Amino acid sequence: MESMAKNTDIERKLIKEIDKTNLPNHIAIIMDGNGRWAKKRFLPRTAGHREGVKRVREIVKACGDLGIKYLTLYAFSTENWKRPKDEIDSLMKLLVEYLKKELNTLHKNNVKINILGDLEKLPSLPKQEVFNAIEKTRNNNKLILNIALNYGGRDEIIRAIKLLAKNVKDNKIQLEDINEELFKEFLYTGSQPDPDLLIRTSGELRISNFLIYQIAYTEFYFTDIYWPQFTKEHLFKAILDYQNRNRRFGGI
Repeated sequence: MESMAKNTDIERKLIKEIDKTNLPNHIAIIMDGNGRWAKKRFLPRTAGHREGVKRVREIVKACGDLGIKYLTLYAFSTENWKRPKDEIDSLMKLLVEYLKKELNTLHKNNVKINILGDLEKLPSLPKQEVFNAIEKTRNNNKLILNIALNYGGRDEIIRAIKLLAKNVKDNKIQLEDINEELFKEFLYTGSQPDPDLLIRTSGELRISNFLIYQIAYTEFYFTDIYWPQFTKEHLFKAILDYQNRNRRFGGI
């Protein structure tokens, strides 16, 4: 109890330090380290993923309470299909559990669920739950929660190029009309602003094929904390670090 009270005091102190006029509009998170967190505790990797879902719940709520408008979570990459089948099945089961348990709360809190990635390759039940969540929250606008699911940055760019090419072929777009702003509309993120802050947990220093077009001028924040240990306190520290940076976007 004493430890929980101490953590709450730290969180209150940190949130008071955050400049509410200089919040990142869009935060993206690579939620890494579930398996290693579990391994250090002699637990199966699935236990790490389950604990990681608890952090999703906490961080989504914290972002909504702060007034963050866009939150993108890297949940399952196109490369993750290489993992053992039992781990993939467990991840899909957790996705279904999360949506069933949290959807009403997310909807009540005016959170809109948006998916980045190719849903056609998902098993039928997770796909059904995802479409249900998208439909139920489609008119919400307090926080846009992007879940990157069967997502790959290179795959997204190739998809956008193909869509653009088809529109040019069909004479819906002229070749000379293509620019950065138009190209962005064909990405999964559409007209959303690019991430201001990218957080990666677990100590890895790479972006792993995540939003590789959108993060051209994003501020990176790396932490050794495994995702199942990443709390509101760590989120607030990342935001404070972001607020202490000078973003020049190529200028002086």
